[in-house]
Order: sequence, then C-alpha cells, then structure tokens
Amino acid sequence: MTHALPKIAWIGLGIMGSPMSENLLKAGYDVTGHTLEQDKLDRLTAAGGTAAPSVAEAVADADVIITMVPASPQVEAVAYGPGGILDNARAGALLIDMSSITPQTSVDLAAAARDKGIRVLDAPVSGGEAGAIEAVLSIMVGGDQADFDEARPLFEALGRTVVRCGPHGSGQTVKAANQLIVAVNIQACAEAVVFLEKSGVDLAAALDVLAGGLAGSTVLTRKKDNFLRRDFRPGFRIDLHHKDMGIVTDAARTVGAALPVGAVVAQLVASLRAQGDGGLDHSALLRTVERLSGAGA
Repeated sequence: MTHALPKIAWIGLGIMGSPMSENLLKAGYDVTGHTLEQDKLDRLTAAGGTAAPSVAEAVADADVIITMVPASPQVEAVAYGPGGILDNARAGALLIDMSSITPQTSVDLAAAARDKGIRVLDAPVSGGEAGAIEAVLSIMVGGDQADFDEARPLFEALGRTVVRCGPHGSGQTVKAANQLIVAVNIQACAEAVVFLEKSGVDLAAALDVLAGGLAGSTVLTRKKDNFLRRDFRPGFRIDLHHKDMGIVTDAARTVGAALPVGAVVAQLVASLRAQGDGGLDHSALLRTVERLSGAGA
C-alpha cells in the first residue's frame, strides 16, 4: 500500500527557500507557499506550487509546515499570534523550522507548539544557495526521533547529509558551530588571497593548488571564484553571518566555551557591516583584509 505524500506549507521563499521548495515540488510534494514578495509567489506558482495570501491560509490544510526566514524575530512573527502558525495549523501537524535562529528560540517554540498539539523540529541547513539549488544541503536536526524519522524522506529531497543531533535546539547549536567554522575559514582564505596577491603570485594557480591539499575546504572550493573576480553578490549575506556570529558567541558564553578566534572574526564581520557591506556575500570579508592591508577599496 502506498501512502500519499504529506501536504506541505512553505513560509519564506528567499534565496534558500525558493529553490528548496522547488526541489520538494520536483519530488512530487504538494507545496503551498507564503512569503512577503509577490515575485517570489509568482516563481512558486510557475514551478507548480500554490501561492497563499497569508500564513494562516498557507498552513490550514498542511501536514508539514516548513519555515525558512532570516532570524529569530521572523520565526516568532510567523509562529505566534492570531495570524500565526500555531493558531492556524491543525493538531498533529509537524512544524519544521529550517531558519538559523538561537537555540533558545527553538526550545521555546517547541514548548509552545506542544500545547497546541503541534510537533516541532529545528532543522537549519548548511551549503548556501548552491547547496539549496543542487539539493545537496547538510541538514542538522533537533527534536524527537520519531518526528525526525517521519521527516527524513522530505529532508532527503532537500539535502545530502541529514543528521539528528539531539533534542530541541540541538540543530541550531550545530548550525552555530557551522557558522563559526565557515566565518573563520573565509577569513583565513581572504588573508591568504591578499598575501598571495601582494607577493605577485598567480592567484588562480595558487588557489587551485591550495584547494588540492590540506588547506582545501568546501569554503575555498565554493568561494574561489568570488575571491578571483571580486564577485560579492550574495549567496549568503554578511548581515546574516553577523546575526549568526552573535548567536554563536552568545551561546558559547552561556555554556562557558571560549572562542578567541571566533570573537575576532565576529568583530571583523561587524566591521564590514558597519562599513556598509552588510548586503554583500560573506566572501566580502576579503574587503576588510584589503582595507587593513592598504590594498583595494
């Protein structure tokens, strides 16, 4: 006997949400979406989805509700209140928040949803826009094992590495660690780029050989062209990485973990944002190193 695929409501159709929702459509899921920009709703309907004029209408008939919005305040805005998910989803629905937010927000959301008979997973992702488009995201999940097992086929339509990391909030904690590693890695690559260029080395050749050795990383592979071309159109905006560095430094302080290098990179991200570069891709950390080195604008 074959079971019908669950009906999906998707809230938040941005750089990540649009391609991810389209991958569910390609996998045969029925997706009803809501977002603030009309052109994003048009894109969803063009891909075979259904546009909803509000969160309440999007979630009313859904078996699974997925949120992919920028930060904790937006998750709270779509989840709570009379027009929100918790007041309008049916009891027994599964709410999967794939945004990157504070672990505590996820814990609080799960508790509030439990009172309404709604199950919750926090399931933030890594892999950026390219990973979303190619359905090769890494998905780190917090919540109950049974809910994770139920959601696994859906996750596997979106990503390649799908791991339950522990109870509610655990996915967000692992995501915070991910963002720490990515930021420090981009900063190291940026410093190497400026050092190589000031030394008169062929940058493209140097990055190719570095990528093949122990210095190689997914960050270097994905961001190499950004560095070479000074192409800082987002992928992942500095504004969002700034938010994430706040999450990881705050959470680390709460548990008593020292992040000395992370703290420095968090300040460099904050500096880049303060100089008006918040809308650029996080590979634009290169601009800060250039400024500090007297090279470039």
